[in-house]
Amino acid sequence: MKGLYWRAGVAEPKFVIQETVLPDVLGSHLVRVQVKACGLSPLDLKLLNDVGIQRDLIPVGREVSGVVLQVGAKVSFFQPQDEVVGILPLDSPCSGLCELIDIDEHYLVQKPEKLSPVCVAGALRDGLSAYTALHTHARMAAGHTLLVLDGGSSFGLMCIQLACYHGVKVFTTSHTAEEHTFLEQLRPSVAKVIPVYKDKSELLSVVMEETGGLGVDIVIDSGVRLQEKESDETKLLPHKHDIISVLGVGGHWVTSHKELQLDPPDCRLLHLKSASLTFLNHEVWTASSAQQGRYLHILKDIVEKMSTGVLRPQPEEAVPLYEATVTMETVQRHQKKKAVVQL
Repeated sequence: MKGLYWRAGVAEPKFVIQETVLPDVLGSHLVRVQVKACGLSPLDLKLLNDVGIQRDLIPVGREVSGVVLQVGAKVSFFQPQDEVVGILPLDSPCSGLCELIDIDEHYLVQKPEKLSPVCVAGALRDGLSAYTALHTHARMAAGHTLLVLDGGSSFGLMCIQLACYHGVKVFTTSHTAEEHTFLEQLRPSVAKVIPVYKDKSELLSVVMEETGGLGVDIVIDSGVRLQEKESDETKLLPHKHDIISVLGVGGHWVTSHKELQLDPPDCRLLHLKSASLTFLNHEVWTASSAQQGRYLHILKDIVEKMSTGVLRPQPEEAVPLYEATVTMETVQRHQKKKAVVQL
């Protein structure tokens, strides 16, 4: 049985196909799953190093959907032939691209029958991030106003749909003319789509005009520009001062920027608004068992919302297993944000 791994202990680190073998005896709380689809997201090698996971071979592919083949003696949630979906923990020895994997039952939930394995494997990570940002961090409630930056991304789209479902007034930004048209045609509709690819300076003035000068209750970014000087990668990202400026009194900023630095004037402005800042790291759910029950509730709610059409992710075209190595290299270089492999 073969899986995809990142080989770190060589002169030129690269993705490789590696043979792997599962133990003959299944652990008491483990579930053996036949994988049907696996989502590919960029490996955060710095995060793995920070939490002490240092291996020569790091498993690749963690968002999985499949069918239960066998359960351990103490498994109580699942039975053979159940369709399941979940995210492998950071320290999992298994690659999600293996035909068979062993995973603790507390990382899985039932997959609704009408939800395709490819769809849920491709969107589960972004759904979890959106849920964590809006519910766990920002405490979203009906009547709030929300600015989602880069609403055309998979993560941004999940945030928009989840917020609209809960009665939140949503503003978003578009990075291309195609994205702008797509976002304006969304149903339920957003309050305003701001085309930052035309003029980034419009962001603050448009948001303030739309909110009567009050600013928004919540801002969710997909990256931040820390310097005034622009590069090709950051030219469409908002500057940190612009984000703070569009926040209303008591507002909440949820950032995906791992190394955000705030200067004293930025902190002063946040203080004057009595606003708060939270760092979004969805990996904490599987890195700690402190809130495992809550995590499973979130996963279950996400897949149910996908099944009923509340969350409608952009479909990912599945690639075959033999293209997984090349596809993952593209994802890791951030030339493509997400990919799904069908097994």
